[in-house]
Amino acid sequence: QVQLVESGGGLVQAGGSLRLSCAASGRTVSIYRMGWFRQAPGKEREFVAFIIWSGGATYYADSVKGRFTISRENAKHTVYLQMNSLKLEDTAVYYCAASPASLRTEWNYWGQGTQVTVSS
Repeated sequence: QVQLVESGGGLVQAGGSLRLSCAASGRTVSIYRMGWFRQAPGKEREFVAFIIWSGGATYYADSVKGRFTISRENAKHTVYLQMNSLKLEDTAVYYCAASPASLRTEWNYWGQGTQVTVSS
């Protein structure tokens, strides 16, 4: 099992920046990829970005390309989401997720979420 704990959410003005963190614990050696999703009120959860743990390849949703950057710190088993030029529509609960190597296409593990609110 893998446990994920997010931190770093908060209130920020439009155009500002925030950095989210997600710390993994437990069977971290089994992690293939880690990513971020978000869910705005009344909307479905959507993909934001993910990173392949070995090698560091990254993938982004079109809506955040050029503004958000996902990165990892291997020694701390932590993934970050640097969010710049934030927009009102980025307001959502952001969730960290992980896929095990044994089931690479599935997001088996989820954090509890952290709220990001962008104000005008």
